[in-house]
Amino acid sequence: MRAEIGEQPGALRRTLEGLLPRVGDIADLARETRQVLFIARGSSDNAAVYGRYLVESHAGRLATLAAPSIATTYRRKVDLDGVLAVAISQSGKTEEIVQTMEWAASCGARTVAVTNGHGSPLAEAAEVALLTEAGDELAVPATKTYTTQLAALAVLGLGLGADVDRADLDRVPDEVERLIAATEASPALPEIVGELARVPGAVVSGRGIAFGTALELALKIKEACYLHAMGLSYADLLHGPIAVVDAQTPALLVAADDGPTLPGTIALAERVRSAGAKAFTVGGGAGLAGAGNAALAGPDLPEWVAPLGLIVPGQILVENLARALGLDPDVPRGLNKVTQTD
Repeated sequence: MRAEIGEQPGALRRTLEGLLPRVGDIADLARETRQVLFIARGSSDNAAVYGRYLVESHAGRLATLAAPSIATTYRRKVDLDGVLAVAISQSGKTEEIVQTMEWAASCGARTVAVTNGHGSPLAEAAEVALLTEAGDELAVPATKTYTTQLAALAVLGLGLGADVDRADLDRVPDEVERLIAATEASPALPEIVGELARVPGAVVSGRGIAFGTALELALKIKEACYLHAMGLSYADLLHGPIAVVDAQTPALLVAADDGPTLPGTIALAERVRSAGAKAFTVGGGAGLAGAGNAALAGPDLPEWVAPLGLIVPGQILVENLARALGLDPDVPRGLNKVTQTD
């Protein structure tokens, strides 16, 4: 896992070099559509959450997450005329995702695949395949396949006409490289690891474009460290679950260094601390760092593309936490690299 975290700058460079020339292909396919349906599971589903917020906030299209069981279990037809179905799978071999994309096409949708599986069933079945260039990923927890999926979805956003600066993507690989070194040298890293190693779980929260990062970090804590981790939008957290935050349940808060959700994330950190709990932060600039107990810096990237780097300090945190708990993060118990569901 640690080696693959370090491979992310190169994987992102290769992926962006390969996919940015495909923006026109995406635009041509999407011209006949009005909204986007994301089809995914696991870490890919967390990537899809980023895609949804990006598409809605910057491309002005309605985007939703699919319920694959409608296709594979209930076997119901749905009118998907005018829909762009985007299926996301690291391997491209998860049968449920392939079947759901084929179902979407049979219901009238146009189809795009995002996958690291060159020549995979998913890539072969889609009208446009956005192939990531992560290379082989051996650790079960996804790292470089996840961040390259985010890169592919950022390119998808460009193809859908997102009102963003394409040049921001050019800075991502170098910024991720810098961030890896900065996180590993941060005195906050062992402090946060030590605190999390002595509690049964944590709440992980973000909002908007950073929400998918919070969900992915919570998933990583669960699968690699076997701790209870609840990933929530801070809006949902304030609607009741914040009651679980106490001295034995700290909060991990993630945010880009700018954007409309940052003030609310800072306010949440202050509320967590006022309740006698600890707030550890990832990103959010000096404002969020000052509101928490210990902070890992995030990427120096604008909000729309920040998630491509924002998860990286979390990945390093999880890898270090697993080791501190005496666990091997590469092979979590009960998990396989490719998960088949019905």
